[in-house]
Amino acid sequence: MERRQFLRQAGATLAVASTGGLAACVRQPVKSAIATGDRLSAGGAALAPIRASVDRITGVYVCTRPFRAEGPRIEMQKLGGKTIVHNYGHGGSGWSLSWGSGTLALQMAQSTGTHELGVIGCGAIGLTTALLAQQAGLSVRIYAKALPPDVFSMRASGLWTPDSRICDAAHAAGFADRWETMTRISYARFQSLLGLPGKPIEWIDGYSLADAPFGSFHGEVSDEPAYGEFADRVRDLTPRSVELAPGSHPFPEPYVRRYTTLMFNISSYANLLMSEYLAAGGKIEIREFTHADELQQLPERTLVNATGYGARALFNDESLIPVRGQTARLIPQPEVTYGLRLKDISVVPRSDGIMVQVIGDSGNFNNPDLTPRRADSEAAVRELADLMANMRHS
Repeated sequence: MERRQFLRQAGATLAVASTGGLAACVRQPVKSAIATGDRLSAGGAALAPIRASVDRITGVYVCTRPFRAEGPRIEMQKLGGKTIVHNYGHGGSGWSLSWGSGTLALQMAQSTGTHELGVIGCGAIGLTTALLAQQAGLSVRIYAKALPPDVFSMRASGLWTPDSRICDAAHAAGFADRWETMTRISYARFQSLLGLPGKPIEWIDGYSLADAPFGSFHGEVSDEPAYGEFADRVRDLTPRSVELAPGSHPFPEPYVRRYTTLMFNISSYANLLMSEYLAAGGKIEIREFTHADELQQLPERTLVNATGYGARALFNDESLIPVRGQTARLIPQPEVTYGLRLKDISVVPRSDGIMVQVIGDSGNFNNPDLTPRRADSEAAVRELADLMANMRHS
């Protein structure tokens, strides 16, 4: 669930694609009704209109991103007769950093000499760590209270945002090298997943819209800390953004920038990972732990703790802060292949539904409330509908 990177360019790929923040959107009156089947043109690309209306919302989803000021906890701990390798606290960067983070955790687990590994949790981090361990020749069992699609990772926005809420600015210098290592490992793995059936990973174009020159608005969220920003360290990985001249795009805003980023079609991606894990002989046991001492009952001597925000209660880690995030999905439109970033909303064209997310709103930091606020999502969809109604088409 990554919102802040759209406002502060904290997500590495999005930051590379756009060096400035977004300004408030101003709608210019363009009398142009858009019918189904019409195409809009932006910089030579044909854009299908999004059918944005509240009656097309298929679901509203809330999750808590697990933020730690010092960054993810990836370290070993001796606990009774077990070695626990912690791998949690990735903020809004769980999917984006999963392969790199899992690689670091696996190296620690292998240092114990184990041939059997237990993984606690089956979200983005747990599942990828388990797959990496399998590929390294270990026998793996996942212990989890829920499996995809019933894990918080499935409620993420689906964009490559490797430094979204990954640490605070005060800890950025000490965390930067580890972050870059995880980012480069993850990026390389995602490139190997392109072009597969179901498009679990794909490149998409998107458009940032503003009514003032890019770079004039920073979009701080008033009640959240300053987060670490690491985009400059990986600028060689991703395409550059392009500013579109007035008249070359259909948007009412005077300033438009086209960016290119990786997108996870999370439903098909999670299904791919789960299928590969099971096909390789991976074992799963549905089990919920309420206290770390219960882990002593497990047969594996080495365990990876990938419980995300759940680690706060399980290991009494009060440094783990919940950051609430909410998305809504519209009925899928396969013809819509572009993303959008406005001042107040983000749009991601996933195959399991067009994701519409409110961005920049306060009241989410240290907020564990999982109650959906449907009115907020409906307002975001109406804002998107307003944009569609005011777009020019040929």
